[in-house]
Amino acid sequence: MVIDFVSFYAKLLANCPEAIRVEIYNTSEDYDDILIHADKSDVGKLIGKDGRMINSIKTLISGCKAKGSKNYKVKVVSIN
Repeated sequence: MVIDFVSFYAKLLANCPEAIRVEIYNTSEDYDDILIHADKSDVGKLIGKDGRMINSIKTLISGCKAKGSKNYKVKVVSIN
């Protein structure tokens, strides 16, 4: 559910939505790391000015914590 949301939202923001790939790695009992792979030109758009866009994504997925009591860390990585 979280991966689908992050993938859909990131594709809406990106100039190259076909390059967006989202994966969960480093799962533990306390939190999961969500890694967004994006084109080099889209990394800045996904992070936003002063990190506002990535913080808004983090805020929205923190709502998923209410269901599963798991925290998420989000990172954006350039694929080029």
